[in-house]
Amino acid sequence: MDTQELLNHYQTGKRDFSGIYLSDTDLSGANLTRANLSGANLSNTDLSSANLSRANLTCANLSGANLWDTDLSAANLSGADLSDTDLSGSNLRSANLCDADLSDTDLSGADLFVSYLSGARLCGANLSGANLCRADFSDTDLSGADLSKLIRS
Repeated sequence: MDTQELLNHYQTGKRDFSGIYLSDTDLSGANLTRANLSGANLSNTDLSSANLSRANLTCANLSGANLWDTDLSAANLSGADLSDTDLSGSNLRSANLCDADLSDTDLSGADLFVSYLSGARLCGANLSGANLCRADFSDTDLSGADLSKLIRS
């Protein structure tokens, strides 16, 4: 399935795209609210300014993806590979990022209000200027992360 087929199926009401392979594609600005993309390979995909709110992205491969200014509010990203991604300015409010790999990820200016990052790996991540208010960082690896200019209230 290519990107246009995915978007056409989504328009007709289909929401289950689990295990789909769409690496190195352009889905910028796409509306995939509540889509099931669990186990999908979206590595190096451009999802900038896309709407993935309430999407299921458990165990998805998003490594190297462009998720700049993307709406991932209340999305389930548990166990996802988000290493080396650009999540700067993204909305991750109430997102589930438990056990996700966010190593070397740019989260500068991201909104992580009430997000769940228990067990996540944020080694070398850029969290400068991010909103971490009420986020759960229990058992999270933050070694080498940039925690400057955080919004905590």
